[in-house]
Formats: sequence, C-alpha cells, structure tokens
Amino acid sequence: MTLIAPFRAIMPPPAQAQSVAAPPYDVLSSAEARLRAAGNPLSFLHVSKPEIDLPEGVAADDPAVYAKAAENMARLKIEGAIGLTEGAHLYVYRAETGGRRQTGIAGAAPIEAYRDGRIRRHELTRTAKVMDRARQIEAVGAHTGPVMLSHRDDAAVAEAVAAIAAEAPTLEAEVDGVRHSVWMADGDAGVALVEAVRRLDTLYVADGHHRSEAATRVSGASFLVVAFPESEMRILDYNRVVRDLGGRSPDAFLAALGGAFAVSPSESPVRPDRPARFGLYLEARWYGLTLKSAPAENGDPTAALDAEILSRTVLAPLLGIEDVRNDPRIDFVGGSRGLDGLAARVDSGGMAAAFALYPVSLRQLFAVADAGRVMPPKSTWFEPKLADGLLSLPLDG
Repeated sequence: MTLIAPFRAIMPPPAQAQSVAAPPYDVLSSAEARLRAAGNPLSFLHVSKPEIDLPEGVAADDPAVYAKAAENMARLKIEGAIGLTEGAHLYVYRAETGGRRQTGIAGAAPIEAYRDGRIRRHELTRTAKVMDRARQIEAVGAHTGPVMLSHRDDAAVAEAVAAIAAEAPTLEAEVDGVRHSVWMADGDAGVALVEAVRRLDTLYVADGHHRSEAATRVSGASFLVVAFPESEMRILDYNRVVRDLGGRSPDAFLAALGGAFAVSPSESPVRPDRPARFGLYLEARWYGLTLKSAPAENGDPTAALDAEILSRTVLAPLLGIEDVRNDPRIDFVGGSRGLDGLAARVDSGGMAAAFALYPVSLRQLFAVADAGRVMPPKSTWFEPKLADGLLSLPLDG
C-alpha cells in the first residue's frame, strides 16, 4: 500500500488562491482570526475558524460553530472560490520564506498506515482538541488542514519532485511572509512521482498530531498530508518559561543549578549552540548553562532530548514541576518569537525565569518515533507552517 496516494482535491482557482489561503487554524486565536478575515469573505478562516461569523462569546465547540463551518464551505463552493479537480492527482507543495524553501508531496495518506505505525507519531494528543477537529471535518465533509509529515531523503523521490517543480505552479499564495506554491502532478511527470512515492515505507508526523488522530474518528479511509524530505525541514527551538523559582531566591536558584550545570553569566542573550546547553534569563540577565555530565546511554532516545534533560535536572527536582503537560506554573514559547520574545515574558513580570533550548533534530524525532516513544510536551516547533484552503481532501474522495 502506498503511503501517499493521488486524490481529487478541493482547491481554489489560481485567481482566487490569494484570497482563500489562510494560516493554519491553530496558530490564531478567534479574535485574531476575526480581524484577519474582516473584509474578505473568501478567506478560508470562515471554514477553519467559523466562530468568527457568530456573535462573540459563542463557545468554540458549540454546535452552531460546526454548522457555520458547513455553511461557509458550501458558500465558497457556490461562489466558485473553491472546487473539485477533475481527476485524482498527487501535488507538489513548496513553502518558501527568508531564502529557505522546502518542497514536498501532497496526497491522501491511509488511516490504516497511521494506525499500524507506518506513519509514526511522536506526541500525545488531547481528546478535546482531537474531537474538535473531528467534528469540523465531519461538518464540512473534508480534511481541510494538511498534516505535515517528514521522510528520509530519497534521491528518486527528489528527482521526481524537482521535475514537476521546474514548471510554473498551478497556484500560488502568500501568507504571513511565506510563499506557498502548489503544482498538480499530471502527465508523465505525475506518473513518475506516483512511482517514486512507492519507495517511501515510513513517514513521520512532524506537525499535526491532533489532525492525524482526528482522522481516525471520522468516516473516510485517508487524511490529507504533505510530506517533506528531512534535509529540507527546519525545527526551531521550543523554549520554557516558569512562574516562580520554587521558593528560592534568584541567588539560591543559581547556586542550586550549579549542581548539574556549569553556570556562566553572559553580557548578551544566550542561544544554545549545541545539545545539553541552555540559556537562562533571570532578573534581566542571561546565563549559559552547560550540563556537567553527558546524558545516560540507556537506550531511551528521549533521555538525550534537551527538554527531557531540563525536566530531569531543573523542573522536577528544583521547581517541583513534575507534570509539564498540565502544571500551570510552566508555559512554552516557540522559537519563532526569538530570544527577545522569550525575555519579554520575564520582563513583563508574569514569569520568573526563561530557559532557551537547543532545537530537536529530525534524527532525534525519527529515533523517538521508531522506538514507539513520545517526546516531552512542546518539543518541536516547525517553520514554515502550511496554509489552509489551498488543498482539501473530501471525505468521500
């Protein structure tokens, strides 16, 4: 069974792509989405965040929200802003920003492959978020948000993708500084891509665990994916901020850190340059933290992750934060906000300290997933994100 199959896509015509394309549903609050979609009735936010078209205060999981999503999806079809392609195809999808680009394959992935571990995950999911996406999928009759996957580099796949991407794209749109391009793979080049994709025997969920899990709760045999080669993907750091120092003064906290780390004051922000090094922002000053002893080689690929090291050496023993997923004393800051954004959380008075982490590598992600383990919460932040609205997979397709 191929892991990425052709499908008949719901997509906008080229002239409407810019108006339709929207950020992923989970990167904007309802208030932000309301502002972004104002004056643009074709924005896919009306489908992915339909509460923006209801009175403020309506709960995000109110049945009226899903009914509005279905209504808006139907309206976009009637108005010709989106439509179903004539035949089943694979698609090449490129996201480009800041001189970097990643080019992958969009298609329909079998839910069976996700269940049996050929499409592997590395995160746990929250039931409420899974059920929200499942209800949205059922309401609109389509998977409207692509799951970002990764695969090990393959020369034949790369060659087939490059041949298609050498031509003019079928449609393009820019969302938040990211240029999204989609090519419909047809003709001999499309056949070559289908054959090349058969070489991929394992895929890894990078971004979209809740959408992947939601696909198992709805009718239909496939879900929408875009798979990129590992060499083109970028994982940013995913950092931590804590509300207090566990009852210690700043000086006592620094002294306690000295048990596991070499602590060095810094005159400039500390961005870790290798694993097992951390930046600490405390009382308007940066410190470098270097782990004194290498992580134990116990066969557990999660043990060497910096998020796990921080939990094991600082969060649990010094701060009493045992449940990182649910403890309200800790929060997470994606690397796209930079070290200034991390320090701002402390300078605002809401947090006591911030920790900058070295990014997880794709090889670490693969190792964790291959071992059937899960990463600590909020371990990976992938950039760029994929756009909603450019490709959707019908449930009955």
